[in-house]
Amino acid sequence: MATPNFKHALFCAIVTIVIAYPILGLNLVAESTRVIVEGADTTTVISVFAAALVVFLFQLFRDRIMASLGGLPKLNPFADREHMPESKRARLESWVLTGIVVLALFWPFFVSRGSVDLATLVLIYIMLALGLNVVVGLAGLLDLGYVAFYAVGAYTFALLSQYAGVSFWMALPIGACLAALFGLVLGFPVLRLRGDYLAIVTLGFGEIIRILLNNWTALTGGPNGIGGIPDPTLFGMEFGRRVKEEGNTSFHDTFGIAYSSEHKVIFLYLIALILAVITALIIRRFMRMPVGRAWEALREDEIAARSLGLSRTAVKLSAFTIGAFFAGFAGTVFASKQGFISPESFVFLESAIILAIVVLGGMGSQLGVVLAAIAVTILPELAREFSDFRMLVFGAAMVLMMVWRPQGLMPMRRTHIQLRRQE
Repeated sequence: MATPNFKHALFCAIVTIVIAYPILGLNLVAESTRVIVEGADTTTVISVFAAALVVFLFQLFRDRIMASLGGLPKLNPFADREHMPESKRARLESWVLTGIVVLALFWPFFVSRGSVDLATLVLIYIMLALGLNVVVGLAGLLDLGYVAFYAVGAYTFALLSQYAGVSFWMALPIGACLAALFGLVLGFPVLRLRGDYLAIVTLGFGEIIRILLNNWTALTGGPNGIGGIPDPTLFGMEFGRRVKEEGNTSFHDTFGIAYSSEHKVIFLYLIALILAVITALIIRRFMRMPVGRAWEALREDEIAARSLGLSRTAVKLSAFTIGAFFAGFAGTVFASKQGFISPESFVFLESAIILAIVVLGGMGSQLGVVLAAIAVTILPELAREFSDFRMLVFGAAMVLMMVWRPQGLMPMRRTHIQLRRQE
């Protein structure tokens, strides 16, 4: 006897075949001036139909499967344990974060250059995710164009260094403040928007910035990008083999050591680490201030927050501005690390990855965001042989995570106040 899900399961299986076969099974082959479409081999055809069969069976028995998945947390021996007291949890989280920072300080001196370079990218994503966590996790404003502020910080440093000879340390606050200004400008048109409408507007803003950078060839170089972005210096010491600016000295000559290209990589890593720690500490402080409580109130219930006298305009603008400020920080470090930037470095996929880090880590949780940023950035590098299926695996992991633990890896705990009973 057909189950109520039969028609829906059959429809999903057909859609899977219709979408998967042209993408995986059809290949375009160029022969002189013609392009020929070649069909799929037997293995690909079998794989497509096997995937369709899996989709069909899943949709057919979806209720039973979801009920079984819902019972998975019961396998955890700590599932029924009472929640840790807030004070103890905060103290433990502080010790864990402090241990991570101490380990990160000494770690780059014992690993390869490639590992340090990857760790610098992880720290950049941590800064980005912490900034977006203010907007999405704390204030509850869905921002799909966050990469635009990242691009503003990167291009600010690139353009200032190219046209005005501004150093990294001068461009760092300028790029962050300019990104914050863009966040403030974006905040005004979206004051009355929520949910899907807010997501669409922020997505459009991100694409506008990318297209502007792509088409303003006279200033930004367009698709060719901007190269030759200088490295940061340490009290006038450069980390290259030769000194590029007059009046500076080289790091290895100053300390009388042999030149090594790893010195620059480690220095950039330490800069990113310090900025990531500063970002975490500042945002943590904001969370305990009235503005942080206002963000959470706006996220939980905007109408109730307004009835308490909170200014919706000020709360939303502060969230957008502060989140964009730290994206500008990260963009400046990224431009210095890469030495070359182009609009292709700031596509929508970057915003999606940063948002995924926030959701996977736990909305509003700093420790969760740090752990998710490490996992999302490092795991694909450890499985390079599956690089062709990276986004497929990433999407499947997101779906499973939302089914098994929708609150994230380390969900944010609400502060509970127990009042004494009146006699």
